[in-house]
Amino acid sequence: MNCGMCYADCGMTSDEPRDHPASKILRIVVPLLGSDVLEVVSLLWRLTKRILSLKVHEGLYEVLDYETRLELLDTNGEKAVLHKRERVRLLQSNIIAYQDQAWGDGEIFADYKCSPGVAVDRCREGHRVRVLISLRTIKNRDDVEEFRIERTIGRGFTKAVEDLQIDIDHTTRRFSISVVFPRQRFPKHVALIERNATRSIPLTNEHQLRLPDGRQQWTWSTDKARLFEAYILRWEW
Repeated sequence: MNCGMCYADCGMTSDEPRDHPASKILRIVVPLLGSDVLEVVSLLWRLTKRILSLKVHEGLYEVLDYETRLELLDTNGEKAVLHKRERVRLLQSNIIAYQDQAWGDGEIFADYKCSPGVAVDRCREGHRVRVLISLRTIKNRDDVEEFRIERTIGRGFTKAVEDLQIDIDHTTRRFSISVVFPRQRFPKHVALIERNATRSIPLTNEHQLRLPDGRQQWTWSTDKARLFEAYILRWEW
């Protein structure tokens, strides 16, 4: 199996102000409460802070349009190129970098290109490899940027049944995932799997497109991508 990539963030955020209005209220009210009530209030306050923290750090951008396309360049799956296009709107200012992630079988970084920005570092975390991409400039809130990734994969899709997986880790308005097959070897069947929802959707001829050069492209898309869902395009060929 060879999986796709998902994005994480790199930027600047600020901590909660010490003189938060809710903190002042608690300092006034707490001395008037009994110990049991105090424990409940304390618990609610910790939960509220946790929820607010999750809201603040939910992401540095929202995805307006996200397309990923895998091209299988030979009938044995020895060489493939993964293309990604992601159009985003920034939700915070002072963004200077973002992270790309990749994982899967074979030589997953036979070649790597990105625009805009420059890939400046890689580090492995479990089965994933994180790529730090410097934007070489400062981006601000409400800026709209379009990122493009092209990654060549060697010996990554050599099995009879293969997968391409994309994880949705930002709010995403539109999402599509495609695989292009060489004209000498088309798939026997293709399905879209939603891992967390434990649902499989068989793709039909309406998801298929014959390209001018005779190759076959299978695509699944949605404008209701679920946050934190893993979408897997699985085929047998």
